[in-house]
Amino acid sequence: MDKRMTADQVVARLSDGMTLGIGGWGSRRKPMALVRAVLRSGLTDLTVVAYGGPDVGLLAAAGRIRHLVTAFVTLDSIPLEPHYRAARERGSLRLSEYDEGMFVQGLTAAAHRLPFLPTRAGLGSDVLRINPELRTVTSPYPDGEELVAMPALRLDAALVHLNRADRSGNGQYLGPDPYMDDLFVGAADTAYLSCERVVETGELLKEGGPASLLVSRHSVSGVVEAPNGAHFTSCDPDYGRDEAFQRAYAQAAADPAAWAAFGRRFLSGDEAYYQAAVAAFRTEQSR
Repeated sequence: MDKRMTADQVVARLSDGMTLGIGGWGSRRKPMALVRAVLRSGLTDLTVVAYGGPDVGLLAAAGRIRHLVTAFVTLDSIPLEPHYRAARERGSLRLSEYDEGMFVQGLTAAAHRLPFLPTRAGLGSDVLRINPELRTVTSPYPDGEELVAMPALRLDAALVHLNRADRSGNGQYLGPDPYMDDLFVGAADTAYLSCERVVETGELLKEGGPASLLVSRHSVSGVVEAPNGAHFTSCDPDYGRDEAFQRAYAQAAADPAAWAAFGRRFLSGDEAYYQAAVAAFRTEQSR
């Protein structure tokens, strides 16, 4: 089955109020072309589940997030995502902040269609205090150990970005880490995959071994070919993070007028408009 579609066609399948999982990690291999399509769509009132980076920052700045479920929101080389920080200071979104290991367990439980998974992560910390909805369970075995019952992080839809995919939805990563993208896909009722390049199925094993095939077609509802689609985050080995652009993004976020100008320059058109504006920015930086 040919599942290729455009980013705008993916977003047309989403709806206000959904729980949306976004793959990647911080400022690494984020499905930014899909996130930019969400921004263009006006989709709002979202519960966003992510190891957050500029995906969360952009959606928070636009007022699209009602509830954020995360372990952190960072730009990696810039420790705290500036739009996220501003949203938290304003109190404009609800936050559920978990330990990274708890977050993995929540996605795993959802992928296996379990209501929760037990974990030691979070015990003895303020995670339970700031998330009073969390519960503990007692092991039914002789050890009688108390454990955190991490609830499943079920997703209505997931967005992930990988290096390669075929038209059926088999997805391949070629970088150093899968970043839990397979768990995001497994935890979702529908999943959409953007990639740097769509290739024939037989081509997938020419760049990486079988272990690089991270996502299987049976879990994917749509495939979007989006070259440079993770920009300005990294998508190793295809390209690294655009540090100059990320600095410009963070600097603009600190001032409303500067952010409005940034938005007009980079975010006021479609994806082709964005990529052309980025190319012009790079030319300026190289002078």
